[in-house]
Amino acid sequence: MSSKEDLKIDTSYTPVEYDDQYILMVNNLKKYFPIKGGMLQKTVGYVKAVDGITFNLKRGTTMGLVGESGCGKTTTGRTILRLNGEKTAGQILFNGKEVFDFTTKEMRDMRPRMQIIFQDPFSSLQPRMPVGEIIGEAVREHNIVPKEEFDDYIDKIMDECGLQPFQKDRYPHEFSGGQRQRICIARALALNPEFVVCDEPVSALDVSIQAQIINLLRDLQKKHNLTYLFISHDLSVVEHISDTVGVMYLGNLVEYGPTEKIFNNPLHPYTKALLSAVPVPDPDSKMNRIVLEGSIPSPANPPKGCKFHTRCSECMKRCETEPPVMYEAEPGHFVVCHLYPGGNQ
Repeated sequence: MSSKEDLKIDTSYTPVEYDDQYILMVNNLKKYFPIKGGMLQKTVGYVKAVDGITFNLKRGTTMGLVGESGCGKTTTGRTILRLNGEKTAGQILFNGKEVFDFTTKEMRDMRPRMQIIFQDPFSSLQPRMPVGEIIGEAVREHNIVPKEEFDDYIDKIMDECGLQPFQKDRYPHEFSGGQRQRICIARALALNPEFVVCDEPVSALDVSIQAQIINLLRDLQKKHNLTYLFISHDLSVVEHISDTVGVMYLGNLVEYGPTEKIFNNPLHPYTKALLSAVPVPDPDSKMNRIVLEGSIPSPANPPKGCKFHTRCSECMKRCETEPPVMYEAEPGHFVVCHLYPGGNQ
């Protein structure tokens, strides 16, 4: 059973000032889920799904968020969109306004501008509704276009997403996996969003279909100036679509920077291990695979000090007791590790 000290939550943070080049500013975001126990169902601990992450996202760009399953990627995206209840601590500025300060009415008005594409296209589509209604339901609810323009608008959106207008009366089970994901993209695009969370949108698809969906997302981004938070565990996909990359481990960002710098000069031992596992399409190329020992610790009881030290081959004594802080190793390239100057300041 956890002590009272363990149940205390540090909700302090230094507020950031809004910079209008960023559509989204996330500052020390935390999202904990309570663990209930005993006959009275008291809180005996917390699952620290997101444990203090900070990043900024420029308009019209894509940020890739990568890491192992269970590291908090999806929880981050859903918390930003207020789909996980209240945040535990931190700041989320969308166009300069704190997302969790919106009233119910203001949040309803804001919903069309912040959309999500879910991982599983089949379970996220209503099986008893035809595709035209699935795409147009929210369009009608939010009065995106006048009633007389509704059908033409849905036809236009479907065409942009690689679907044929005559397919409006068909149901989700009549489509392939790739087509169902196009329906999900069309549903999000129909509301004229500014920001879209793409929650592993291609992980359930074949490789050839993945490429088609990624190219579609990039084309739509250019055409509509969309901003993406692209959540994935597939680094080769992230490299192709992202402008910046954040690497998550056990609720924290361990490295963050431009895609080219992350892939050409990875700094954190965890990032190096992830990149070493990416297949190289060259049979003569030797892969220097870095195998991580053990499994990812529980977010309900994370290790003291650096959370990665239990699996790190470069672990030092202070890693076990002192949590490192974010350090800018080169312009725009941040790392959280004791191996670099400033990692323990």
